[in-house]
Amino acid sequence: MLQIDLISIFPDYLTPLNLSLLGKAQERSLIKIAIHDLRDQTKDVHHSVDDTPYGGGAGMVMSPEPWGKAIDAITNEKDQVDLIILTPAGKRFNQQMAMEFSKKSHLIFACGRYEGIDARVGQYYAGKNNFKVHEVSIGDYVLGGGEVAAMVIIEASTRLIPGVLGNPESLKEESHSISSDDLILVEYPNYTKPANWRGIDVPEVLLSGNHGQIAKWRLEQAERRTNQLKQE
Repeated sequence: MLQIDLISIFPDYLTPLNLSLLGKAQERSLIKIAIHDLRDQTKDVHHSVDDTPYGGGAGMVMSPEPWGKAIDAITNEKDQVDLIILTPAGKRFNQQMAMEFSKKSHLIFACGRYEGIDARVGQYYAGKNNFKVHEVSIGDYVLGGGEVAAMVIIEASTRLIPGVLGNPESLKEESHSISSDDLILVEYPNYTKPANWRGIDVPEVLLSGNHGQIAKWRLEQAERRTNQLKQE
């Protein structure tokens, strides 16, 4: 079973993780998700988790000690832990990373805010033998915090765990999983009933019953879509 822990100053933000496929996967003990409030690791009356940056500059930086206490509280030396720090400066998340994370045993998501988490947090845990630290971004833009990014990564990764999806065959023909000559493709367009909707017909090949021609058409469409995206 994959253990997933999330640390945030807005734990309620993460309640959607109990819905839909993720909720059912937890009910079937395929994954376990726990959400932790970073402010529980503070002692002052204001539950402060940030301070001004050394060197000056706008904004506030999240202090290292609450993060260290929060991570230590949910791990031990026997755990093999992958610590995922969400940051716009991180490596861009993709399907290959989703597959990698889906095979792990314990993921911890550090959902930072403000100008980010003190860099020494990642540095400290990267120096521990049982930790692997990943700085990850979901795109070339800035969010208000790491919670949304964490949910994106968790949903993309956990659906690859056997048993999470109702029909595992659907994983074989979806975007970023279809391959052609070692090129990863996006998915072909899909249609359902009725055959004509508001004057637009479903492509005739899909109604032909000729599975060889359908497979050929779908591959051609996936290649066309992928090439279009590369040109935009």
